Amino acid sequence: MAKYKVPHQRHTSFHKKPLPLTMLYLVPTPIGNLEDMTFRAIRVLKEADLILAEDTRTSAPLLKHFGIDKKVFAHHQHNEHKAVTEIIRFLKEGQQIALISDAGTPAISDPGFLLVRAALKEGLEVQCLPGATAFVPALVNSGLPNDRFCFEGFLPVKKGRQTRLKNLTDEKRTMIFYESPHRLLKSIDEFIAVFGEERQGSISRELSKMYEENVRGTLASLKLHFENNPIKGEFVICIAGLE
Repeated sequence: MAKYKVPHQRHTSFHKKPLPLTMLYLVPTPIGNLEDMTFRAIRVLKEADLILAEDTRTSAPLLKHFGIDKKVFAHHQHNEHKAVTEIIRFLKEGQQIALISDAGTPAISDPGFLLVRAALKEGLEVQCLPGATAFVPALVNSGLPNDRFCFEGFLPVKKGRQTRLKNLTDEKRTMIFYESPHRLLKSIDEFIAVFGEERQGSISRELSKMYEENVRGTLASLKLHFENNPIKGEFVICIAGLE
């Protein structure tokens, strides 16, 4: 991993007070619509000494759009174990670091948990800004009970997948899953096998974007819809719990 070189300057264009000298910020970024970026998120990214991004190529257009010109380094699932020690060192030296993912809130089915745990273990300050995340709007507009729910994220691709689903057989809360386009129909078939084709569900894609789609109904009807329509974008699946 390339050594980080951290600049020692602060920018306070949006706020009278500078940010704390040492802080790890988790900064949510839009899941589609750039208008979902908060004023505070922009300020924190502008004032940070260093930005960690899941994919620097994906983050570059976002940062450019908001006039954020900072050193950006990759922090993803393939290097986060090695990177944590060095990032903790920078925090201990008094640096302010912001972590962003490709879209949404860091550490929610994205890198971030290992770094947060390590920072807290060292007694360092951590703050997560409120902001965009895909599963909340998908749950709220699903029409399914949302007073209690369980977030399952992405199911394991192979090992442990069936075990995870089997453990949810008697789950009474609304269940939320993330899924990629090429595994969507397979997942729906597995949900039908476990929960039954008449179980109510909702599938959302392209949330906050121009072609946002929310399809609601039984699992059987959801399968039929996506068998006969293009499967594009990232998906959030909400499934009613056992009554």
